[in-house]
Amino acid sequence: MNLDVTPIYAALLALLFVFLSLRTIRLRRRHRFALGDGATPELRRAMRAHATFAEYVPFALLLVYFVERDGAHLALVHALGLALLAGRLLHAWGVSQPREDFRFRVTGMVLSFGVLLTTALLLLLPRLS
Repeated sequence: MNLDVTPIYAALLALLFVFLSLRTIRLRRRHRFALGDGATPELRRAMRAHATFAEYVPFALLLVYFVERDGAHLALVHALGLALLAGRLLHAWGVSQPREDFRFRVTGMVLSFGVLLTTALLLLLPRLS
C-alpha cells in the first residue's frame, strides 16, 4: 500500500497554518494584546481564521488519510485534499477581510464540510454493509 498523497496536503496545510499563526502573532504584537482580541476587529478576524483552521483541518486530514489507507483511487484522495486546502484558503481569506464577502467564507465552509461528510461516508458505508 502506497500512502503518498495525504502527506502532500498535510505539508501544504501546515504551511498555511504557520502563515495564519504568524499573522495572528504579528497583529497581537502590533496591538499589544497577549491574550484576547482587545475588541480589535482585524485581530479578531485573524484569530478566527486561525482558530477555525485549527478546529477543522486535523480531523478532516485524518479522515482523508483513512480514505487513502483504505485504498481509494488517488484522484479521489487528491480531490479531497485539494477541496480541503481550497476550502481553508477561501475561508481564511473571507474571514480576514474588513468588508467581508461572505461568498468566500461560505464556499470555504461548504468545501470543508464536504470533505468531512464525503470521507465519513466513504469510511462508514462499506463497514455498515
